[in-house]
Amino acid sequence: MASKSVTVGDLIHRVASSCLSNRLACSYTLRDSSGSDPEEDDPFADAVSGSEKCRRSPSAAEVVEEEDEEEKLKIWEEGQEEKRKVAEEAKGAERARDAEALMAEVFDAVSGVRRAYAALQGAHCPWDPDKMRTADAAVVAELRHLARLRDRFRRSAAAGHIPRPNPAAPPLREAVAPYEAALDDFRHQLQAKQDEVDGLKEKLAVATSRRNARHHPSKQNGSGGAPTAELFTSCAEQARAATRALAGHLLHLMRSAGVDLAAATRSLTKISVSSPQVAKHALEAHVTRALLGGFEHESFYLDGSLSSLLDPAAFRRERYTQFRDMRGMEPAELLGVLPTCALGRYAASKFASLLPPRVEEAILGDGEHRRVVTGGAHPRTPFYGEFLRAAKAVWMLHLLAFALEPPPSHFEAGRGAEFHPEYMESVTGAPPRAGAGMVVGFAVAPGFRLGNGAVVRARVYLVPRGGRP
Repeated sequence: MASKSVTVGDLIHRVASSCLSNRLACSYTLRDSSGSDPEEDDPFADAVSGSEKCRRSPSAAEVVEEEDEEEKLKIWEEGQEEKRKVAEEAKGAERARDAEALMAEVFDAVSGVRRAYAALQGAHCPWDPDKMRTADAAVVAELRHLARLRDRFRRSAAAGHIPRPNPAAPPLREAVAPYEAALDDFRHQLQAKQDEVDGLKEKLAVATSRRNARHHPSKQNGSGGAPTAELFTSCAEQARAATRALAGHLLHLMRSAGVDLAAATRSLTKISVSSPQVAKHALEAHVTRALLGGFEHESFYLDGSLSSLLDPAAFRRERYTQFRDMRGMEPAELLGVLPTCALGRYAASKFASLLPPRVEEAILGDGEHRRVVTGGAHPRTPFYGEFLRAAKAVWMLHLLAFALEPPPSHFEAGRGAEFHPEYMESVTGAPPRAGAGMVVGFAVAPGFRLGNGAVVRARVYLVPRGGRP
């Protein structure tokens, strides 16, 4: 059989028939060739994209494998979180143990300080120099140990090994406030007791001086029983002691009444005070000013008498006679016999100037004292008894001053004046460097210059130049 010739058309037909009868595993959709995109006319473009889609679509096994990996990752992360928590708890427990150990060492160190200090006290009585040195060295060693613990605590707190104090906790100031209040109360009570003791000392000095005057009248009066400058100086000291005792009693009454001590003292004296001790001196100045007001007049301006000018010699003798007669009598006894005598009228007028009505009501409870005194009577109360003793002491000094020839002249240091030790004395003791740089803050008691040249120095409260009491 003759062979048939094969043409190019036959080959194309065979290839096309083979492709149509043997299709690939993935199905493809023939697209319309009428599209505008040139790639859509290429049949191999669909084949390539279809094969890529077949490769990218995950199988069920791959999905399960991915879920397992995610679950394992989640479990691993949870395990790491648990480990972190356990580590933090262990670290916190370790810090707590460190803090407890440090506090135990602090308590042991404090106990060691107490034991060392007790040994130091024991070495004082009886005194033993060797034990003193040993105990002193032990105290120093324990204090140094405490200092090392303090530095260790600061370093540990800075490094985070010990928890820092809770800022929400109450501060130490609030914790110790009740104890500070109790301590202030004890200080006030101690100051009140000290004022009471000072007042009793002043009373003892007055009583001792009065007893000496009774037992040794010739020594006090001088030769021939005439008034002397020495007798006046002695009476001036008695009067000052009595006024100090009255000021101390007045201060005690103010404390007991619970009034504002600084405000009450400023109201009475016009002096700004900064401490109870300054308040006592300011009250002494007020008492002295009230009782000695009008001292230069022969009757404290209670009347218009001019007997000292009409017959000076007879007037001096009369004054000295009154001085000797009244010297050994208690003021209450004297006023009980003659309540309207010159001393009684003087006491009534000075009491009114000593305590204004509102101050009297604040510290004595009412104005009964004033009503009784202005009515010519004299109440028997502790405060009025103290007042009468001071009033009688000043009255006796006044009688003796006008019995002398010539009578003493009194002077007073002004505020801001330079301190002169020959004319002034400080109520707080000897000033440093003989008063260099110190000036008078306020005058407490006036001074007197006598006819023989003797001087009873003025009492002053000194302050640094430019300072305040």
